[in-house]
Amino acid sequence: MKQKTRVGIIFGGRSAEHEVSLMSARSVARAIDRERYEVVPIGITADGRWVAVSDLEAALTVGIDNTGGESVSFLSEPSLRALARVYHRQPPAAVVGEGLGIIDVVFPVLHGTYGEDGTIQGLLEMANIPYVGAGVLGSALGMDKVVQKKLLRYHGLPTVDFVEVRRHRWEREKEQVIGELEAALAYPVFVKPANLGSSVGISKVRRREELGPALDLAARYDVKLIVEAGVEAREIECSVLGNEEPIASLPGEIIPSHEFYDYEAKYIDNQSQLLVPAPLEPEQTETVRRLALQAFRALEGEGMARVDFFLEKKTGKVLINEVNTIPGFTPISMYPKLWEATGISYPQLIDRLLQLAVERHRARQNEVRP
Repeated sequence: MKQKTRVGIIFGGRSAEHEVSLMSARSVARAIDRERYEVVPIGITADGRWVAVSDLEAALTVGIDNTGGESVSFLSEPSLRALARVYHRQPPAAVVGEGLGIIDVVFPVLHGTYGEDGTIQGLLEMANIPYVGAGVLGSALGMDKVVQKKLLRYHGLPTVDFVEVRRHRWEREKEQVIGELEAALAYPVFVKPANLGSSVGISKVRRREELGPALDLAARYDVKLIVEAGVEAREIECSVLGNEEPIASLPGEIIPSHEFYDYEAKYIDNQSQLLVPAPLEPEQTETVRRLALQAFRALEGEGMARVDFFLEKKTGKVLINEVNTIPGFTPISMYPKLWEATGISYPQLIDRLLQLAVERHRARQNEVRP
């Protein structure tokens, strides 16, 4: 009997998107083919402790801290590729014990900082473990909205107008910063942390008196902020799958239950409409799919990404909003829904993503070492 591939599903994490990650991980674990894969759930608590979780459902209900799992870690020793037990000591110290077995491939279902930004990817590279999704550079580019938009514009791809604001300067020169923003952009604008997702810390600003509080809110989550021009547009999303030869799904459309697709509209009230496939003209569909692939390549994408677009209502122009390198995998998430509409089922999608991770890892092993 062929031995099952051991898949480490890493979830939770230290970002503000911790709870969303738990929902995505549960969805992935439910859909994965248990005849082929052995799932090893690895939870990361809100304060960064790694836990070998025996019951992923319990982690979602009571929290990773309360599952009673052992503390574990990956070691940056490329010959091991195994989870190791970690024994904590007083005074503060840690002792690494015996391993919990080889992990063949990792599926990181971590949204936001300390997971989607290249940090966990760097650790897995050091540990020589294949993993799903973009590499260190692609993940970092996908996380930082400011650098991402600059690079998209370098490649001639259409984005909304934006202004970068550093928290350090905002806290010291508020009136000057507001004046510069008003000179560059007309209201309404959107204020966001540069390095976060799931619409956490985002505000729509319609007038001057709302701008300061919005910047203060975004500054709670990041040292770098982005202010974007508001556009009256339809919200379109497209999924991308692949490494060297990526493919794009049929697009979908989001009709938010709120004024914009904020955190509550995405994950709590369940009232937003997801139109799959999106009701677009054939040429609009092809434009979205073409731009999705161009953005994916421009940002060093690998494995998977969801590319979000604005379709301007007045002009019909398609604008790239952002690229997400670890898209949501909850039951209502667009990434798997779009692939289902395109002809790839959820279990098939997970299988393909794991294959892509192993293929990329094998290709990297053939590189010449100095």
